[in-house]
Amino acid sequence: MIFDLFRLDGKVALVTGATRGIGLGIVEALSDAGAHVILSSRVPKPEVVQHFKDLGRQVDYLQGDVQDPAVPARLVAEAVKLGGGKLDILVNNAGVAQHGDTHSFPEAQYRRLMDINVDSVFRACQAALGPMRAQKSGVMLNIGSISGLISNIPQPQAAYNASKAAVHMLTKSLASDYAEDGIRVNAIAPGYITTDMTNGGLADPVWGPVWRDMTPMKRPGSAIDIGAAALYLCSPASGYVTGEVLVVDGGYTVR
Repeated sequence: MIFDLFRLDGKVALVTGATRGIGLGIVEALSDAGAHVILSSRVPKPEVVQHFKDLGRQVDYLQGDVQDPAVPARLVAEAVKLGGGKLDILVNNAGVAQHGDTHSFPEAQYRRLMDINVDSVFRACQAALGPMRAQKSGVMLNIGSISGLISNIPQPQAAYNASKAAVHMLTKSLASDYAEDGIRVNAIAPGYITTDMTNGGLADPVWGPVWRDMTPMKRPGSAIDIGAAALYLCSPASGYVTGEVLVVDGGYTVR
């Protein structure tokens, strides 16, 4: 049956930034499809983990701030242990959004943005290549953004845009380099999604109306919209898809 291609029974997945927003939507989708999902976040939220356990989902939790250079590799190593010696899926979702004029953008703010949005993704992918190459199989999914494809308005955010463009190119490069090892690497580029990260902008009397007006569907998406896309890219249903950046934006980038 075609629907069986979307099942993840027996698969082990590590999701960073997993306890809220888009990450939570991805955990919902992957665990519902049968995966053993290991949630990771900077701030522990035991109530979130318990919620999934109460639903009968197979979940575990690892705490870690991916801005620390040592943490991505540690998370991958510990996820492999929790997964019984394997890691089938890595979802790099942890990220931050920072706006500001480039001519006055603080160096510390820029460095934090790149540390989290780009460097941690590289390090986690690098660490996951070990077990995945040994398995001769694996899926990596990086969460980019439409901001890696277009220059958003009205907010100035050159640094953030650059960080997400880097994620997209890292995705394509890894897909090309490791396809022969049985590893698929893709990305999702969300548009404006209702989360804690975007609620302020959506409520802003200037930014919010522009974001909606420039989206043909005239509304923001939901975390489960991204979760559904993630399930496709992490499952056998996308077995012939690698190196792609799947845009989920209500049509924003078609105009």
